Amino acid sequence: MSTIYEEPAVLAEYLLFHYGTAAEILPPEIDWPAGMSAALDFAVRTPGHFSGRAVARGLDLGCAVGRSTYEMSRSCGHVIGIDFSRAFIDSANALREGRPIAYTRRDEGHAATGLIAKRPEDIDPAGTTFLQGDAMALPSDIGSFDRVHAANLICRLSDPVVLLNRLPALVNPDGELVLATPCTWLEGFTAPQNWPPGDTFDWLKIHLCGSFDFVKRTDEPFLIRETARKFQWTRSMLTVWRRR
Repeated sequence: MSTIYEEPAVLAEYLLFHYGTAAEILPPEIDWPAGMSAALDFAVRTPGHFSGRAVARGLDLGCAVGRSTYEMSRSCGHVIGIDFSRAFIDSANALREGRPIAYTRRDEGHAATGLIAKRPEDIDPAGTTFLQGDAMALPSDIGSFDRVHAANLICRLSDPVVLLNRLPALVNPDGELVLATPCTWLEGFTAPQNWPPGDTFDWLKIHLCGSFDFVKRTDEPFLIRETARKFQWTRSMLTVWRRR
């Protein structure tokens, strides 16, 4: 498993990605392309594809620094957020405990801007738990959930089929599953023999349709700021499933 997500610079990028304001990511004095603004708040938008009904338990796999976990908790009694990165989980727990995190937004060369990440003020942290863990080796006693969310995770696992095979046991009957992936299969994360043999969506259907009904497919763009002039704009394929 890559250690890139333990690096301080990457942690800072993800704190900005999850908790930065629009003005902090895209300063309003610049005329940014409309597609960049539309790609903000990815960690808020992907949990928005669940139905609005209240449920008891949620699981957020690959939760990073926690924003999607908090968003899920708006309609889940309790949500567990799990990520492989210790740096990400330590940050998520600090925010959960009400401790703002000071971090640095890199602008250009040695120029940087100090920012503060804070938990959303309207979120009750008691409805969340953050754990460091491996999505391919979840605890046997973790139980099952009414909602499972995994955004930009599948194509970062060394053997994603291990997780796909576990999903039927993780999602309760009539429960919801939201998967998002940019389909950026890379040897640094996943050995080529574990990539989908063709189209990622067709591959997901093969592994999920035995236990899940397919609900919808759409695209969700996301934007990660690296410097004032360099951004990652990516289009993630999002699919929604319901457990039979």
